[in-house]
Amino acid sequence: MENSADQKVRVRFAPSPTGGLHLGGVRTVLFNYLFAKKYNGQFILRIEDTDQSRFVPGAEQYILDTLAWCGLTPDESPIHGGAYGPYRQSERKPMYKQYASQLIEQGNAYYAFDTSEDLDAKRKEIPNFQYNRATRMSMKNSLSLPASEVTRLLNENTPYVVRINMPDSEELVFEDLIRGEVKFDTSMVDDKVLLKADGMPTYHLAVVVDDFLMKITHAFRGEEWLPSAPVHILVWKNLFGLDQMPKWAHLPLILKPDGNGKLSKRDGDRLGFPVFAMDWTDPNTNETTIGFKERGFLPEAFVNLLAMLGWNDGTDQEIFSLPTLIEKFTLDRVHKGGAKFDYEKAKWFNQEWIKQSDNAYLANLVAPYFETAKIEIHEPSYLVKVIGLVKERCQLLTDFIPQSAFFFTAPTEVDTASILPKWDPAKAAFFTSIMDAYVNEAVTNDATELETHFKALAAEQGLKPGDLMLPFRIMLVGGKFGPGVFDIVANIETKDAAKRIQYCLDLLSKN
Repeated sequence: MENSADQKVRVRFAPSPTGGLHLGGVRTVLFNYLFAKKYNGQFILRIEDTDQSRFVPGAEQYILDTLAWCGLTPDESPIHGGAYGPYRQSERKPMYKQYASQLIEQGNAYYAFDTSEDLDAKRKEIPNFQYNRATRMSMKNSLSLPASEVTRLLNENTPYVVRINMPDSEELVFEDLIRGEVKFDTSMVDDKVLLKADGMPTYHLAVVVDDFLMKITHAFRGEEWLPSAPVHILVWKNLFGLDQMPKWAHLPLILKPDGNGKLSKRDGDRLGFPVFAMDWTDPNTNETTIGFKERGFLPEAFVNLLAMLGWNDGTDQEIFSLPTLIEKFTLDRVHKGGAKFDYEKAKWFNQEWIKQSDNAYLANLVAPYFETAKIEIHEPSYLVKVIGLVKERCQLLTDFIPQSAFFFTAPTEVDTASILPKWDPAKAAFFTSIMDAYVNEAVTNDATELETHFKALAAEQGLKPGDLMLPFRIMLVGGKFGPGVFDIVANIETKDAAKRIQYCLDLLSKN
């Protein structure tokens, strides 16, 4: 069972504010959110900022902005509050030491007084050195030192960390909601630090204490955390009992396009696609990494494609709204193996969502791109109309600029090279006639009437309409693209179309 009826589902996403949010992190958010909403539970955002050396200003706000853009709003967070706060680990610091002390008193953890120099010397002495049952007695800790010496060091406020006392050759077993039974041999695990010298907990202690105090029932995290599972199991066992431990689900990795290893920011930089949800500017280097949002993705499409990276509903359906995902989501359909990221497929998702999205909604999203391109939108309703004409040709929101700019401003560059090979005086005379009719308003701005007039004039002059359509399109938009030519004329109006025809005729006459 994924969930018991008598237990209120509470899940959390607990990122570290160290930089941009990788799409794998957002997928973890999504699966948490879907599970919580499916069972009428609560989704909690907890900021794990215990490693102050890696803290990056602005990263927490970035995380909040990303979740807001995706429509994955937490029920409890540093911003929304809740009954189990604070929701930043740095603000919970005083509570962790008591639990570390409890573990020490029980013999499940110990003080380690080794300096960084001591550890460096040991690493030079022993290749691949690990602080564990084989080496701990040769180190400076409360297991190897006399009790009187430990007391003296503590009384003198000698810096220390607290390490877990990993038992020798104990088998630890837990049931993963995705992977089934998972076993560990404790002899293969080192004595991880639980409490640092500055009094801050490491992830290994904080995640257990916070999950317990916040009454977390299910924990979703990437499979890269599986090696840490035995540490967390023992901390749970020794502090609160295994019956209090959340049910775990370790999610498969998102892989490089070739399937060879975990997808990273460097892969995106190398292959030219985003891996962050939104633009992230590193405050130290001022380097900006582009995100899916700024590349021109709809949030609905981004969420949809993330869901399909490691999950499906057992059918061929691929397009899912968020409410439908909530309805359909089950953990038994989450894959055990990694999911290869395919940017072309990601763009396909976006195109499908663009095609089915409301024109007014799209207009609101693409308006900033027009502003950046310095294309003025004098009438919002006109933009909405244009969106409807071109959206099926757009994979990204940024595509709306090249696909529709000609509706707002005449092209300055015209592909006359594609006209010239079959250009002749008869065609020049035809387009002069069309231009005159448009200038004199001999035909109205109606697409059907414009087409009828065009074909009738062609027949009158002994020309085939099919031979005239490409030159006409290029005259209007500058190239071989765009919606129906008569829809274009109807929207830019005949007088503007006449000017574009004249501009192109002048260019052709020079060749």
